[in-house]
Amino acid sequence: MPYRLIIFDLDGTLSDSFPWFLSVISAVADKHGLARIDDVETMRGKTTREIIAALNVPRWRLPWIARDMRKLKSQSLDKIPLFPGVPELLSALVHDGLTLAVVTSDSEDNARRALGSCAALIAHLACGASLFGKARKFKQVMRAAGIPAEATLAIGDEVRDAEAAKAAGIDFAGVAGGYATVEALVKTDPVTIFAQVREIPEWLCRRSQCPRDTRNITRGQS
Repeated sequence: MPYRLIIFDLDGTLSDSFPWFLSVISAVADKHGLARIDDVETMRGKTTREIIAALNVPRWRLPWIARDMRKLKSQSLDKIPLFPGVPELLSALVHDGLTLAVVTSDSEDNARRALGSCAALIAHLACGASLFGKARKFKQVMRAAGIPAEATLAIGDEVRDAEAAKAAGIDFAGVAGGYATVEALVKTDPVTIFAQVREIPEWLCRRSQCPRDTRNITRGQS
């Protein structure tokens, strides 16, 4: 069955927020008494649970850290651009008749500001997902759109995006250049990995005409 619903992650997938993340994470770590990230590339190769363990983050503290990150981000959104080609990508997918959604842990206000005029192209916007709560949001979006799991694709840049897609019973495609390394994404067995978002429309067009088990891993620069 061809994909009819495409669910995007926001940070690191549509929005180039990783540089901003690096600029604030040390201050956030100090505030919450966490270990600092000394080796960024090593952390990018870990799963979310492994990162939490490495930083000694108590689970009960995660909502407070997320709240502070959202607040800091709201003050810097004018410095966090969408990746080049994102407006054209979203327009092309809508033109092709696909339903688009964004599922993010960020607040709705931050998400709409980050998307700017592109927000009008998003049929379903599910915000405030907890660190491990994206699968539930995926299912909510599918119900709202009236589109089954077998016709849904999640696109994201983190291992937890892939894990959430698996838990929701939907396919996952990775995007290089975000928060996780390509090598970490490959281990999640995605249907593909895009080096750049501009590759997505053409791949979806080809994908609708080929067998479901086709794999076309594009190894981009991480």
